[in-house]
Amino acid sequence: MNLLDYMSEQKKETESPLASRLRPTTLDEVVGQKHIIGKDKLLYRAIQADKLSSLIFYGPPGTGKTTLAKVIANTTSAAFLQINATSAGKKDMEEVVEKAKENWGAYGRKTILFIDEIHRFNKSQQDYLLPFVEDGTIVLIGATTENPYFEVNGALLSRSIIFELKALEKDEIKELLLRAVTDKEKGLGSFDAVIEKDALEFLADISGGDARSALNAIELGVLTTERGADGKIHITMEVAEECIQKRVLRYDKTGDNHYDTISAFIKSMRGSDPDAVVYYLARMLYAGEDIKFIARRIMICAAEDVSNADPQALVVATAAAQAVERLGMPEARIVLSQAALYVACAPKSNSAIVAIDDAMDYVKTHPNYRIPAHLMDAHYKSAAKLGHGIGYQYSHDYENHYVRQQYLPDEVESEHFFHLSENGYEKEIKQHMKKIGADKEEW
Repeated sequence: MNLLDYMSEQKKETESPLASRLRPTTLDEVVGQKHIIGKDKLLYRAIQADKLSSLIFYGPPGTGKTTLAKVIANTTSAAFLQINATSAGKKDMEEVVEKAKENWGAYGRKTILFIDEIHRFNKSQQDYLLPFVEDGTIVLIGATTENPYFEVNGALLSRSIIFELKALEKDEIKELLLRAVTDKEKGLGSFDAVIEKDALEFLADISGGDARSALNAIELGVLTTERGADGKIHITMEVAEECIQKRVLRYDKTGDNHYDTISAFIKSMRGSDPDAVVYYLARMLYAGEDIKFIARRIMICAAEDVSNADPQALVVATAAAQAVERLGMPEARIVLSQAALYVACAPKSNSAIVAIDDAMDYVKTHPNYRIPAHLMDAHYKSAAKLGHGIGYQYSHDYENHYVRQQYLPDEVESEHFFHLSENGYEKEIKQHMKKIGADKEEW
């Protein structure tokens, strides 16, 4: 390291944001995530033993993905390299691979490559890494805020262990805030600041499990608040409220809040309450929920809860899913709102899901009964000799393009899976079936 590099590192240690300066260097200093780094857990043991395989850290912002990577960098005997997928290009990746080959060939030393925001890499970039992960040239550690099962190459996933990080608990945020205020070496201890109990509770609550958000707020408060008559900087409730102008919604994209909110959103569409629908949609969008995920749920609701009471609902929902991928935010909010409101206000029926679930349950518990011979394919060799296709009546040759004949196997003929409702277009379907003589009493 030359003098300029040394001075740059020293400056980073003293002038970088608090959240960066306060990052732990050992596992025992890490706050939260005990479900994966508790002393009896696999990841803790692997880091301590320096026996890591490729990893993917998945979780919302401020939960310690980069922190864990830095801890690994401080404890491993392997070479540690880091790139950010938002700015790295092919040349950067080639340089990393060459360095890793050199480390292994010349020194017998493994290379750990940490890729922050790995979901930002496109498929070809991820494919480029695959052979080097496969042959052990690189031990990959990827960090992502997005669901890796949607955003990361399946081949990379199959060669990696996925660890899901969760939003920090309120008490864990409080522990970090108190550490920040009192730590004189890496924190703000030299400022002689005190944080009042209600302000501490407020910041821990409002951060929504995001450690970075909480630490940024306390740093801003300490650096911008004048000293009191006693010479100390007092972080009061008023100061704390000023430090976070926008409330961080307590919405964990991978935890209970995520599932509770999307559940309320879907149930509101099913329950035909458009006001509730846009309220929960706004909460998800405000919190940064994946717009593709929301669009998928609208499509499912259109098929499951509207069904053929309004077949257009699925068309609208599918078009919306395509549109949000092309538009992105903020315009996607309008498309999602239109689709969700259409589904909410459409007549409802669950006939499609009931029919297929009942049929699948029946198929699962009964033999594969023989298909009626007249429905079998008559085009292949020897089909006619076997009687296949003989006696089939072509519907379009008859009035109303319908003729009554047996379609189910003999053993299933008395079963009924589809039950039309009286809602919306399904009522018209029922009338049409009666008109052509294809209706059944059970409909």
